[in-house]
Amino acid sequence: MRKYLIIVLALLSSGALSAQEKEESKFGIKFSGFVKNDFFIDSRQTICAREGHFLLWPAPEKLDAYGNDINSKSTYNILAIQSRLSGKISGPDAFGAKTSGLLEGDFFAQANDNINLFRMRHAYVKLNWTKLEVLTGYTWNPLFVTDCFPGTVSFNTGAPMQSFARNPQLRLSYTAGNIKILAAALSQIDYTSRGVDGPNCKYIRNSTTPDMHLQIHYGSKSAETGNGFIIGGGMAYKSIVPRLESEISTDEIYKVDELVHGITAMAFTKVSTGPVTLKAQVRYGENIPDVLAISGFGVKDITDPITGEQTYTPLKSMAYWGEIHTNGNPQVGVFGGALINSGTKEAMSDAANAIYGLAQDIRSMFRISPRVIYNAGKVRLALEMEYTQAAYGEQYDEFYLPESTIAVGNLRGLFAVYYFF
Repeated sequence: MRKYLIIVLALLSSGALSAQEKEESKFGIKFSGFVKNDFFIDSRQTICAREGHFLLWPAPEKLDAYGNDINSKSTYNILAIQSRLSGKISGPDAFGAKTSGLLEGDFFAQANDNINLFRMRHAYVKLNWTKLEVLTGYTWNPLFVTDCFPGTVSFNTGAPMQSFARNPQLRLSYTAGNIKILAAALSQIDYTSRGVDGPNCKYIRNSTTPDMHLQIHYGSKSAETGNGFIIGGGMAYKSIVPRLESEISTDEIYKVDELVHGITAMAFTKVSTGPVTLKAQVRYGENIPDVLAISGFGVKDITDPITGEQTYTPLKSMAYWGEIHTNGNPQVGVFGGALINSGTKEAMSDAANAIYGLAQDIRSMFRISPRVIYNAGKVRLALEMEYTQAAYGEQYDEFYLPESTIAVGNLRGLFAVYYFF
């Protein structure tokens, strides 16, 4: 009897070990990425990030005593900081769902002070059931639609006309046939709102209300030809707390209860055929400098002269972009976009009231950027010309709309070399 018991226990333990080994064998990570080197030259000084790599728009006129534009000076750079490493993680099922994850970084860093250092681009876990997907972690803001975004050579990917940000978030996606419904709650870290103390994630944290998103997508694709389309749209709501206290004097401070509300709406479409692909998007935004848009908020009025408590009104803007490119090798494409500053949502009691945000002195902007991309095995060569013009103003009305504008333009020539692995 004792002998039989030992045999049964041995078989059970070996079965358990075998099951454990099978579970462990489902874990894995597959690395990929690319090395990229960018060579670029600009016709004038620019507003940009990481020593010119992430181009936003041309710098405004800056006149010396003789009326010469100091910013009308060309510049160049050579950088490899966009080089990227991705690890796609697979694992055993959990809660009846397929599990996966992504950990990705590059050398873009968070500021010029630590440029070349490795930084996190994506870090998330996904659970996939038949129709439901749950994503938690750090990845693209839902306003950056991964099924429809500009394929520019420039790392700006169409910003500021295209929303550009990655956020910590909880995202739910439900797919039924050709329809997908997406809902997400976001916080901020690298791409933040702007306020009294400059760019900072504390404004949204102090509101205790996440940045909320809701979208619906509809798409169809032919299995035979590969032709297809996707169309969709959505809305987002964000509230921030500009400050916690009002300092009337060095020895007179009051607690204040203030909020800035903002609504964003966007719609997009993408049509894919054998020879060409077309994409387009339109976006209305309130207080969205956190996605690198011309936006922000201003002080509407002082509601309590004793405590200094204030009400606020968001800055609005409209953005449009479209793109067409061939699907062969080489790929030839062109991106075009425009952005219009619509001023504050409500009139300010005084045009001299404080204003916070990003590039609120720009009335309008447009960009056109043709490109050619050629792939040879693991090597890609890409050439792009990008012309951006911005109209700056110096005087403002009660809606803080820039007037007496002066247009300045920048032409960037960009050549990029990729090696994929």
